[in-house]
Amino acid sequence: MSVTSGDNDDSTSRPFKTAWARALCVASLGVAADAGANTSNGYNLPPGVTSLSRDIYGLHMEVFWVCVAIAVVVFGVMIYALLKFRHSQGAVADTTMVHSTRVEIIWTIIPVVILVAMAIPAARVILMMEDTRSSELSIRVTAYQWKWQYQYMDAGEGVNFFSTLARDSNFARQLNSGIDPTKVPNYLLEVDNPMVIPSGTKVRLLLTSQDVIHAWWVPDFGAKRSAVPGFVNELWFRVDPGKEGIYRGQCTSLCGRDHGFMPIVVDVRTPGDFKKWVDEQKAAVKRAAQGAPVPQPLAGQPPPAQPVDSAPPDGRPLRSAQVMPNP
Repeated sequence: MSVTSGDNDDSTSRPFKTAWARALCVASLGVAADAGANTSNGYNLPPGVTSLSRDIYGLHMEVFWVCVAIAVVVFGVMIYALLKFRHSQGAVADTTMVHSTRVEIIWTIIPVVILVAMAIPAARVILMMEDTRSSELSIRVTAYQWKWQYQYMDAGEGVNFFSTLARDSNFARQLNSGIDPTKVPNYLLEVDNPMVIPSGTKVRLLLTSQDVIHAWWVPDFGAKRSAVPGFVNELWFRVDPGKEGIYRGQCTSLCGRDHGFMPIVVDVRTPGDFKKWVDEQKAAVKRAAQGAPVPQPLAGQPPPAQPVDSAPPDGRPLRSAQVMPNP
């Protein structure tokens, strides 16, 4: 609703201002999407860097063009009928045709054929998305408010760390911080410890949550799955060789106050570089274990409890039991 008064009527200029504002918003969203995802133009799904993401993109475009063709035919017939048989041209409505078995059969068969034709490739992609067999690297991903924990298995056994919002983004987002967010690289899309995976390797993620429902999503991988407390969900992806680099995503489930500050960063490396990284992480863990003093129980006191699960770095208690006394 617009309100105008006297000579200050700006109702004619307001639509232009609104249009410009909308155009700028769309452009900024496109730039932001391009900065956060390597293969998206900001207006469509990204083709991605995995075979799964390309299949999803292909299915999306196939269904899109089917919908475009249906819209062209339906609206073309409607516009033709409105112009050809309008009252001003002397057209008279045909009131005798109240039922036609042939027409009803035709407009039932055609939609069924279209739906079946779209269901076959959709079912193939869905089955492929759920096929986590023959994975070469498994990573347990546990979501917290508001961080991620990555626990490697298989070739990365023993590597375990938390991934949280980078400090420069965290400082800039604070009220009255005095920091210009546009000056912060990858604002709200950078973390302190990215997840590192090898290219050309089928990676399986085992997703769960320690508090509320979260969702792990990296658009260039065609991968999105919910992390639900008490359940383990699976997803997989294989980044194409030659597509090494940094890929970004976010938690896409409303998980509380800081939901918008829970980014995901994946560092894709060559298999050789990944092996070097794993060796470095294991060596760092070994050095830390050798340098840390082992606590000794005092006389007359029971031995210290042994942790059975890692806790978040902020010290908040886990919902499940964290420690178990020694026998």
